[in-house]
Amino acid sequence: MKRAKNRHVSALAAILLLGPVASRYAVAENQSFKSDADLQAEVMNEALNKPNLKGVQVTAHDGVVALTGTVDRFYLKEEADKRAHKIKGIKAISDEIQVASGTIPDPVLEQKLVKAISYDRVGYGTTPFNAISVSVNNGDVTLAGHAYGPVDASSAFALAASSPGVKNVINEIKIDPASPMDDRTRIQVYRTVYGFSMLSKYAMDPAKPIRISVQNGDVTLYGVVNNQTDKDVAGLRANTVPGVFKVTNDLRVAGATEHN
Repeated sequence: MKRAKNRHVSALAAILLLGPVASRYAVAENQSFKSDADLQAEVMNEALNKPNLKGVQVTAHDGVVALTGTVDRFYLKEEADKRAHKIKGIKAISDEIQVASGTIPDPVLEQKLVKAISYDRVGYGTTPFNAISVSVNNGDVTLAGHAYGPVDASSAFALAASSPGVKNVINEIKIDPASPMDDRTRIQVYRTVYGFSMLSKYAMDPAKPIRISVQNGDVTLYGVVNNQTDKDVAGLRANTVPGVFKVTNDLRVAGATEHN
């Protein structure tokens, strides 16, 4: 009987001790709840409190935040979305921000971006090993091709995202696999191609118009050369490098692009 009584007392004591703990959890849960008005104010005052985001409006309904309005660069649309996602208590975000940076004809915008990205990483040692392509459709930019590393790919994306006339950026750039063996192959192909007397003129251009992409020993040549002979010689030279399994020659000849 005494043991039963002790067990009863122990159970009662446990309930009394756990009571305040359970109460504290309930208070914490209530404190984490935010009304739509709270969310809207917090996004406006904390996430979008930058002068270049003043054109963005916020509404909230049942915990879902909608971002509307305009910005003058695509990267600002991305920034507004990322900053809003840092606010706790939001269930979802609908990014409906429009980029109003003026209209630039697609061919003109594409040409500007191709040139800018070609010279983007000059001085960092990776320029010859980036083969990033650009296409533009109604202000929507698609980046594709190959990049030497994540930094090169991110830099190209940031450049496009901050350019006037760009309404959206679709990033389809593939990053070549990290490999010491491929790095050796890249350097050897570079020296073998650019060091050949007939092709040395291309080494004078900081943008390095012959681009070299390597994936597990397979080499692809991209870019533009002056004539068919230079294209053929570049492919032949790349094929002489020890350790190269296959060479794909995708070099284009200036002036003959439309006919390829």
